[in-house]
This record gives sequence, C-alpha cells and structure tokens, in this order.
Amino acid sequence: MTEETTPHETPSAPTAPALEAARDTKVKVAMIGLCGCWGCTLSFLDMDERLLPLLTKISIHRSSLTDIKRITERCAIGFIEGGVANEDNIETLRHFRDHCDILISVGACAVWGGVPAMRNVFELTDCLSEAYVNSPTAVPGVKPVIPSHPDIPRLTTKVYPCHEVVHMDYFIPGCPPDADIIFAVLDDLIAGRPVTLPRSLNHYD
Repeated sequence: MTEETTPHETPSAPTAPALEAARDTKVKVAMIGLCGCWGCTLSFLDMDERLLPLLTKISIHRSSLTDIKRITERCAIGFIEGGVANEDNIETLRHFRDHCDILISVGACAVWGGVPAMRNVFELTDCLSEAYVNSPTAVPGVKPVIPSHPDIPRLTTKVYPCHEVVHMDYFIPGCPPDADIIFAVLDDLIAGRPVTLPRSLNHYD
C-alpha cells in the first residue's frame, strides 16, 4: 500500500464476468446513517425473509453495513438515516445527492432532526460545557477538556434535517419507520410505480 492510497481505495480482486453482468441488471441502492441511532437500518433488516427476493432486484452498493466509504458509481436510490450534526454529515449528504437519482429521508432524525435536534434550543458552547466540563461523570481531580482535534468532525451550531442541506425526493417518517413502509417504498420505486405513503404515518405520539 502506498502512502497515497487509503485502505478503502485499495484494488480488489476482479469480479467474475457472469456475476458482474447480473449486478448490472439490478437497481443500485446506497444507504448511510448520519446523526442517528441506526434504528432505521434495523428497520430495513426487519424486512426479514422479504430481503432475499429483494436482493435479486437491487444491489446495495454502499451502506452502513459495509466498509465502502464513497459511492463509486451512479445509484438509482439513496436512503439517508439521521440528521446533520457536523461538517462530515454535510459533505456525506452532498456526496449522496450528487451520486443518487432519488434521495429519501428515512426516519424522524433525517426528516426533522429528531432527538439530536433537542440541543437546538441551547447554544453549542453550553452543550459542550454540560457534556465535558460540568458533566456529573467527570473524573474528580482531572482538568476537564472539550475534545478538539483535526480528525474529529466539527459540530454544526444546530442539528438540521436533511432537506435543509440538499433537496430530498421522499420522506419516510417514524422513529423508526416500520419495515413494511420501507419495503413498500422500495418496491414501488423498483417497479416504477408512484410512491404512495398513507397520511396516517404522520402522527405525534
């Protein structure tokens, strides 16, 4: 490995031509989790046995379940879980918008900010102070330090829903959304049908 090559960019073994041809006929899907809890990813997995026939129609190119860092080819559908809470989230979301034909906000955090957006009623400096300086779990006798390092993504002053950063095509509410709803949306898009979501999905209890 050269100094210019990062681990996720190292060459891979060539794929068998028959397998490559089969992949080319599938709808390419990408997924990512931003600032959230992965509950929406678990809802996707909760499709259970329906995943098997689904995987004959789609190819999951990039997801939270893989170690692929970037989208390397055009994807038809992108699923975004989580809100935007730091500069890396912004860059990742814009990368998905640039490389996906359809982009979908999945879950409360992506749709409106969710639980992470509860910090929006406070100043960021106050949140950091509460978490690291005045924390009840601070070690006695140790000078508290707010983490700051170039490798740590800089927090945004507020947590934003995805559509306030880039254009989103569809919204699947819920915390987390029901697996049946995610499946229905994906099945509609694969079949070329209009996506129809019941209004009953929008509730506040």
